[in-house]
Amino acid sequence: MKYDVIIIGGGPAGFTAGIYAARGGLRTILFTGSQPGGQAALTHKIENYSGVVDVEGFTLVSTMMEQAGNFGCEISFASVLDVKLAGEEKVVITDEGEYITSTVIVATGAKNRRMGLENEESLIGKGISFCATCDGSFFKDRPVAINGGGDSALTEALYLSNICSKVYLIHRRQGFRAAQILVDRVRANKKISLVLDSTVTALNGDPLNSLEVTNKVTGEKQNIAVDALFVAIGNIPNTDIFKGQLDLNEGGYIRTNEKMETNIEGVYAAGDVRITPMRQVITACADGAIAANSAIEYLS
Repeated sequence: MKYDVIIIGGGPAGFTAGIYAARGGLRTILFTGSQPGGQAALTHKIENYSGVVDVEGFTLVSTMMEQAGNFGCEISFASVLDVKLAGEEKVVITDEGEYITSTVIVATGAKNRRMGLENEESLIGKGISFCATCDGSFFKDRPVAINGGGDSALTEALYLSNICSKVYLIHRRQGFRAAQILVDRVRANKKISLVLDSTVTALNGDPLNSLEVTNKVTGEKQNIAVDALFVAIGNIPNTDIFKGQLDLNEGGYIRTNEKMETNIEGVYAAGDVRITPMRQVITACADGAIAANSAIEYLS
């Protein structure tokens, strides 16, 4: 079956691209993979999306998916395994078969960066988590820690402070990358203890029962007793299947111009997967709209 556009990725960028492409008259299919919604779906509260005072991330992206479907965008939960992007006809290979298209919009987002500690992978699900909204309730009235200093880390710390007995926020610097309003809320929260200029250097117990934390300035080590560590230290773009075809930077993010065009004609990238100065739901949506409009112009 041939489509005008195939969208790979079911987060805010992908769903918005689906809305604009289908509404623009293109025969559109969007592959979400097994977990639609992307990282936005795991966000407890979004309060900086224009026109919406606050909303749960899952609710917002579910509404986007429904809206795309209402305009005629086909939604598939198949996973994309490979792509062949050269030439006028592009091939998208999924675990449910091959699809032909004239244009492709890549909106595959990014995955959580790991700390690189020896037993990190084996402790995932046994004290190590990347999603406070998903797993915070398992640690009700128990001490936990957050590793990170951006918006996600501080948002998760505030969320966990409503559930857990104590929240240690571990960050490698004194200053934060997060929005000032989040910094102010964290500093004013008596259940959140800041552990700054510090990194997690060892994970103890199986399941996790404490962390070794090292101060980068003094070299001093301390053990902090916690039942969980929520890791929020950044992301890695989901671009493995595009290597050797799309132009990526040293971090693996896709290079685009202001029209979301990549180095291959008829292929566009939108959202967190591309090089961009800001990775937020609202900017991902803008990217998706622009990418879809560029695909419409290309096919006109």
